[in-house]
Amino acid sequence: MTVFIMVPGVFTGTHVWQETAARLTAAGAEAHPVALTGLDAARPADPSVTTDLETHIADVLAAVDAVGTDRDIVLVGHDYGIHPALGAADRRAERIARLVYLDCGMPRNGVPALAAVPDRTLRAQLAERSERGDVDGELTPPAGEEWRRWGSTAEVPGTALDRLSALAAPQPLRTLLQPLRLSGAVAAVPVTGVLCTGNGVSVDLVQRLVDFGDPTLTALAQPRVGFFELATGHWPMLSCPADLADVLLRAAAGEGRRLRPVGTDSSPAHLRPFPLDVPEVARDRKGQVDLYVPAGEPPRPAVIFVHGGPVPAGARPTPRDWPTLVGYARLAAAEGAVGVTLDHSLHDVADYERAAGDVADAVRAVRSDPRVDPERIALWFFSGGGLLTADWLAEPPAWLRCLAASYPVLAPLPNWGLTDSRFHPARAVARAGGLPLVLLRAGLETPEIAATVEAFVTAAQDCGARLELVDVPDGHHGFETLDPPEETRPALLHAMRSVIAHLES
Repeated sequence: MTVFIMVPGVFTGTHVWQETAARLTAAGAEAHPVALTGLDAARPADPSVTTDLETHIADVLAAVDAVGTDRDIVLVGHDYGIHPALGAADRRAERIARLVYLDCGMPRNGVPALAAVPDRTLRAQLAERSERGDVDGELTPPAGEEWRRWGSTAEVPGTALDRLSALAAPQPLRTLLQPLRLSGAVAAVPVTGVLCTGNGVSVDLVQRLVDFGDPTLTALAQPRVGFFELATGHWPMLSCPADLADVLLRAAAGEGRRLRPVGTDSSPAHLRPFPLDVPEVARDRKGQVDLYVPAGEPPRPAVIFVHGGPVPAGARPTPRDWPTLVGYARLAAAEGAVGVTLDHSLHDVADYERAAGDVADAVRAVRSDPRVDPERIALWFFSGGGLLTADWLAEPPAWLRCLAASYPVLAPLPNWGLTDSRFHPARAVARAGGLPLVLLRAGLETPEIAATVEAFVTAAQDCGARLELVDVPDGHHGFETLDPPEETRPALLHAMRSVIAHLES
């Protein structure tokens, strides 16, 4: 018989698992939600004893040790709960048949759970406290709509959200600030990742990250690792407990989608050819930018292509050498403009501030080049780089003649912790004035990103922005290299010629 040991996330107790546990039991398994010290009424904290991450690891170890050795243990960690679950699995690796990461990050040895806190402002505040040695106290739990700062509450019934708030407990700060210590034994334990797409993560996205070649992610493509998706927010035990129970049972049986290891496909999506035949134009590398300069008398207008992300820091080749971006730059050159690619520092969702600075620096460098007309510049953004449009929409300079975007993310996704940041194009577009906007919209975009695009389009229409929509009805996110060229060529050419026309007007 399989025994599921289920570890709750931040602020929560065993109550969140009740419905899922009941369904697992009905299916013939055992289910044991873990009461974490200080977070569950069943295990109150002793005021004379410090409650930290090690305390919660001990709580999980006690649950593991209570199971007979003839049972297969599937250890499930949700949200913060993956940290004590992983710590316990590392110390009882021989007892754990499978470790399930339920809509959470990938904790690393020596890194505290604070690194996974989605609220960037709160994370910075707690980091400052930790540096000062001020690690005692508790974090007040959220209530009502405040839960969204910790993950999408999509599809959670109002009554369940009310109960979540009513039963929430303060989180001891030391549980978030104490580094996780791992021996490495847990590396042998089979793993399943359950991704909640409503919270901004999908299996395809993880595959793309693996394809980038970052060595820290290659383990995700090992045969012992499987993945499932749930089309819901961050709290599947509240929004779809039956679906979650089914996925956990399938995970225990070893099912799940496997990722393609790096090197087994000679052409990962981001390295496939550009769908248009464009003339060869020599690259001129100037610091962080590459310029593709057309023949003819300078100065020429320029189109600066800003890649998406996050792209792992170890990805090789870097984005400015990807065939898609090089193809766009050469296409711009074929149309008479200087095409520009660049690398910026969007390696994590916490890096938007730094990436925005990189893009601004690149724009200054391009405008100062004598071959470029500094008063005729277009910016073209892709995918996760779409959030970087916010600064240019909010205060468009006179020399910015057009802003374009391909399958962009135009509002922060729920698990990015950027809700209150300036990187919110759907809000900034109201200040765009007469800036021409060209938006390539993928008809088969992922629902979470499509929602941000629609919010942007609605906001643009409401404020009378000069928005041109170029639809690719059967296009996916990254359609240039994923979809048949005959379906994408007309849209690419139309969009490019629209941008060039705005540069020449």
